[in-house]
Amino acid sequence: MNLELVLIVVAITIALFVWALVDISGRLLQAWRERFTRETGFHLRELFLFIDPARLYVLNLALTVLCALAAWLLSASLLMALVTAIVLALTPRGVLRWLRKRRVEHIEQQLPDALQMLAGTARAGLSLPAAIRQVSAELAAPLQQELLLVQHEQRLGVSLDDALENLARRVPAQPVKLMVSAMRIANETGGGLAETLERTASTLRSQQAMELKILALTAQGKLQAWVVGLLPVFLLWVLNRMEPAAMSQLWTTPLGWGVLAAVLVMEFIGVLLIRRIVAIDI
Repeated sequence: MNLELVLIVVAITIALFVWALVDISGRLLQAWRERFTRETGFHLRELFLFIDPARLYVLNLALTVLCALAAWLLSASLLMALVTAIVLALTPRGVLRWLRKRRVEHIEQQLPDALQMLAGTARAGLSLPAAIRQVSAELAAPLQQELLLVQHEQRLGVSLDDALENLARRVPAQPVKLMVSAMRIANETGGGLAETLERTASTLRSQQAMELKILALTAQGKLQAWVVGLLPVFLLWVLNRMEPAAMSQLWTTPLGWGVLAAVLVMEFIGVLLIRRIVAIDI
């Protein structure tokens, strides 16, 4: 009788534990879904990509589960499956950040030509809003999309200054802030709009030329960072193939784990220092 009572209590405890685990997992999954769809939808709208974030969530969840299961079956390691799941879960955020960075860089490349075109239309006697409408019809995306959004805000009653400030807020780049400041000052003071825009375009061209020159000169340093980071990993692989018995101490003993941790920390610091040295901001 006591044994049966103990078994009943154990069964009830296990059932309650499983129910609580399922409930907590469901709540966490729902919270992750809401956060994923909210943040992804915001970034997609910034990129002018009209994709349903709920579908992206389902696709990401399916890929995460399938790839984690495949990693677990192939490696027979729960840790590998967990790492795979975490990487795939964070991949959409990284991809969106990369797309946003590429978009901002493309806008920066378009700015000098756009400002030169605005200066030309201003010399023809058009006002700044009319010049923006004229130039935006001839530009390519993504700068065209941003200027069209500025015009759309003006049609809704937003002032030109506020619309330009919203543009600088959406595209957090120094050249865009410089362009917006020049356009606002010239529009408010009533001075030489064409001359101001031409000087701004010339400044941005000089800045871009300097940045390209710096990128060319620091390319070797960036390559050195990759070599410094990957060479120890390659040496570990080679030595493990040549002397597996000796190298097994690194993977199976606490001292070996400490050595690997120290190597990883020094590798990270070395790569970070090299990238900081070659990252020159102008």
